[in-house]
Amino acid sequence: MNDRAVELLEQYDIEVIRTRKGRGAIVCDTADGCLIFKEYSGNDKHVQLQNKLLQKAAEGGRVRTESIIPAREGGLLVRDGDGTAYILKTWQDGRECSISERSECVQAVKLLAKLHESMELSAEEAEEISVFSPEKEYEKHNREIRKVKKYLKQKGQKQPFEVSLLGSCDYFLDQALEVTEEWKQYAEAFRRREGDGKKPETITFCHGDYQYHNILMGPGGWFVVNFEKCLADRPVRDLYLLLRKLLEKGNWQAATGLELLQAYEKERPLSAEDRIDLYYRLAYPEKFWKIVNFYYNSGKAWIPGKNQEKLEKLIAQEKEKQKFLNQVFRDIAG
Repeated sequence: MNDRAVELLEQYDIEVIRTRKGRGAIVCDTADGCLIFKEYSGNDKHVQLQNKLLQKAAEGGRVRTESIIPAREGGLLVRDGDGTAYILKTWQDGRECSISERSECVQAVKLLAKLHESMELSAEEAEEISVFSPEKEYEKHNREIRKVKKYLKQKGQKQPFEVSLLGSCDYFLDQALEVTEEWKQYAEAFRRREGDGKKPETITFCHGDYQYHNILMGPGGWFVVNFEKCLADRPVRDLYLLLRKLLEKGNWQAATGLELLQAYEKERPLSAEDRIDLYYRLAYPEKFWKIVNFYYNSGKAWIPGKNQEKLEKLIAQEKEKQKFLNQVFRDIAG
């Protein structure tokens, strides 16, 4: 961030003692504690939503989270001469949650369950926000996998990675289509039971990017940051993302998954619908779609070796992943 961005801090009622560079941001030591100033890519409506959820979390009092500092004029965002938006938030210097430490992974899951107790707004507070649809997202991903498969089949000379990717497409695409169709049937049943077309009184939200680098340990304990990707979706979305990351690191060990699920449920029990939702999110081959998507939207003259490594690891872990799903979600998978 440049000096012009630092000048925007003059729009706040804060006494800045010194500033230092953070990761894509400016960390500000102030008379009232540590703050962070960074670019904001969302719109005004989204930052208002983010602020409401952070206030709910603060009211819940079970999880320490960032909060947004309004400017002197009351706005949550300030803009430079080019129209780029910036946000000022509370911050805590500390280290990220260690995914190699089982005890910290368990703490992260418990923290998430406590956070989810506060991630709910009335329909009026949510202001008619659209709710995320997993089945629509999966259908979009499936179209993209088909598109890349067709492109690779028609491509003449292929690099080794492209040969491997094409060779994996049929298996993972069939898997994606099967999961999508089964999930659509469950989702339809959920809607009928809840009353299709009936407006809900409350809407649940999730952090949207609950990963180890957004869970900080400092002098005051755990501190959750970066709610910019918050959205209206079942809280299971956050649990899925964290579980997938941790299980991929541990080669999909059932004992690890069960321990983490039990830790979450000690704080916030999962309903039957939650478990079905979680199963299908884990079952969908999202990692394969990510590899496909990254490949297709990047330059193809030179393909990083990292792409091949990720694909090989995904294929190598597939047997253990399916074993995990069958062991942990046996009733659903059957």
